[in-house]
Amino acid sequence: MTSDVTDNKQNSESKCSQLRGLLQSSNLNFILEAHNGISARVAEQAGFKGIWGSGLALSAQFGVRDSNEASWTQVIDMLEFMSDVTSIPILLDGDTGYGNFNNMRRLVTKLEQRDIAGVCIEDKQFPKTNSFIDGERQPLADVDEFCGKIKAGKDSQSDDDFSIVARVEALIAGWDMQEALRRAEAYSEAGADAILIHSKLSHPEEVLTFAQEWGSRSPLVIVPTKYYSTPTDVFRKANINLVIWANHMIRAAVVAMENISKQIFEQESLANVEDQIASVNKIFALQGAEELSQAQSRYLTQKQETHAIVLAASRGNGLHELTEDRPKVMLSIGGKSLLRRLVDEFKKQSINKITVVAGYKSETVNVSGISVCKNTEFENSSEVASLLCAEQSFNDNMLIMYGDLLFRAYILNDLLNNDGALVVVVDSMLDTSQISGAPDYVYCTQADDRSLFNPEVFIKHVSEQKDASLGEPNGRWIGMLKVNSTGRQWIEEALKELQVKDNFNSLTMPDLLNHLVQAGRKIHVHYINGHWLDVNSLDDIDRAGDFAHGQ
Repeated sequence: MTSDVTDNKQNSESKCSQLRGLLQSSNLNFILEAHNGISARVAEQAGFKGIWGSGLALSAQFGVRDSNEASWTQVIDMLEFMSDVTSIPILLDGDTGYGNFNNMRRLVTKLEQRDIAGVCIEDKQFPKTNSFIDGERQPLADVDEFCGKIKAGKDSQSDDDFSIVARVEALIAGWDMQEALRRAEAYSEAGADAILIHSKLSHPEEVLTFAQEWGSRSPLVIVPTKYYSTPTDVFRKANINLVIWANHMIRAAVVAMENISKQIFEQESLANVEDQIASVNKIFALQGAEELSQAQSRYLTQKQETHAIVLAASRGNGLHELTEDRPKVMLSIGGKSLLRRLVDEFKKQSINKITVVAGYKSETVNVSGISVCKNTEFENSSEVASLLCAEQSFNDNMLIMYGDLLFRAYILNDLLNNDGALVVVVDSMLDTSQISGAPDYVYCTQADDRSLFNPEVFIKHVSEQKDASLGEPNGRWIGMLKVNSTGRQWIEEALKELQVKDNFNSLTMPDLLNHLVQAGRKIHVHYINGHWLDVNSLDDIDRAGDFAHGQ
């Protein structure tokens, strides 16, 4: 007999050696049933030094009978999850070994691969039936055949401490004590590391008598499911080594789930059950969410979260009565408002911080997933003043965008992958037939040559009118601007400089861009060729509907 198991197991001790220590300890030890990863972790957190992989519980969590209806590979797959989330040993209730000696050999090999510490097999015939269902009518295995199964398992194990426990069902099947002892002796001689003696009586006399007769010839394990009221000191005095609480986690879970599901169904509410159940944070803790967060911080490159600022304070006077009771960003295009469509495009790119600068009929701007700030002076101010209203939402990685835009998803995706400090999207396709509002013509350092190498191109000037002194414009700014931390600093400095000017309230976004260029800031150009539109007139509404439907 080895020395007693210490209370504090070292992580370096293998699970197999931990289980062997529990079985061979002179102190009485206890292990608890678990049937999946979360119940296994709960059992360990409760303080148990080992887990019983109950055949009944594992079958029940699959919703099938305890008659080998769940395949042994399904059982092992579940055990792998249980083993991965715990540091204490698992003893599998291996039924009859799932077949003959050859099945037993493969079972032991697969269990060791998943760091399962041992298996308990019972001397009934395959497929087995639960011991408490017609137990007396269940034929027992031939002793020699069962001994061969034990030997096959022992010959197959690679870890000397892997344990095979032989479960004697003679008392369950109605045989006498002498038959139980005869079988136990044969199984022990065949190499079983411990004997589990089982009884269906509601009092412990049978197992106590067996223990006395057995005389500690090898470790003894019991399962007091029926004689549960017996004081555990009785088992200590009988020199029992290990007690298995065999099915109580699954039974507790069923009662709790039945009670809670009934309340929710009857009350059609969660108000009265929320305080009776585990918090979501508790579930996260059992799942190891904190460890994952720490691992993400260590192993994943943290990408700066992108914020979006949408300028949407204007009414859209060119749309006449359509904007009488709402701003144009709330006009429905193909069943969705313009703003809803814009927010959806942001969400596709994982942009979840969205600030909308509202003005006209701001109370109607009620799209989910946004924050709204108000330009209360919208009637007497323009775009730059609206941008200043959102200064508290500025971020080191942000988009500034007009609220009436429709565009294909690739445009935003490509823009987000551009690393410039300030990047504007310029459409090099100058199709004036489709222009309804004032175009923002852009003059650039280089025309769009549609090169695959994307040479650096910068803004020289932006104007609502063509400027002959600058030659032909290279495209139109579509109202989309990307900013990084440097670009944010430039914009904040520019807003301070412009804010003191008498004409500040009349300044547009092109005015801001020109101010930045004059200050020596390099504004990158990201060229596109169509695939977007803005909404300024009634004709644009029809075009927008076609665009939204992919036409």
